This record gives sequence, C-alpha cells and structure tokens, in this order.
Amino acid sequence: MKVNESILDRAVRIIAGLSLMGLAATGTIGVWGWIGVVPLLTGIIGFCPGYAILGMSTCEVKK
Repeated sequence: MKVNESILDRAVRIIAGLSLMGLAATGTIGVWGWIGVVPLLTGIIGFCPGYAILGMSTCEVKK
C-alpha cells in the first residue's frame, strides 16, 4: 500500500477519529461514534482505500 495522505490529512483524520471515539465512549453521541475507528486507522496507516479507488492523493508531488 502506497501512502496517499498528506501529513495534514493524517492529523485531521486522527483527531477526528479520536474525538468520535471519545464521544462514543462517554455516551454523548451513542454507538455510531465508534465509526471513528476508520479515520483513526487510515490516519495512522496513511492509506485511504477511498482515495485509491478514486485515484486521488493528498500527498505532496515530488519533483
């Protein structure tokens, strides 16, 4: 798997995932908050299957 997420994209995904999971753990938003596992894992790994399917990448272009 080739990394297809920029540093900023990864940071936003990790923060969003942790936030959703934290809200779910405290019962604030319910069970649906555990979907935060997906952005958390994609942020940690640096690979987004959705980006790969659409042929997208937020990584900087190397010259």
